[in-house]
Amino acid sequence: MVKIRLKRLGTKKRPFFRIVVQDSRKSRDGAALEEIGIYHPIENESKQIAFNEVRARYWVSVGAQPTDTVRKILNKKNFTFN
Repeated sequence: MVKIRLKRLGTKKRPFFRIVVQDSRKSRDGAALEEIGIYHPIENESKQIAFNEVRARYWVSVGAQPTDTVRKILNKKNFTFN
């Protein structure tokens, strides 16, 4: 199954995440099919989340399932999953 999930980057105690589309059987930091956004939790509220809404809608339409965490993050930007 294809999932929309987080890929962790950054250093110790300074996390930085990419929102990626990836096969659920791959490891968390393994090769992704596509990177559709970023999540920087220690940045200002306005700069924390950036993603390509068109590509996210495309992947959801072809069956990709967002994880609970990604769903909450994208909902902060008023992105709804149909």
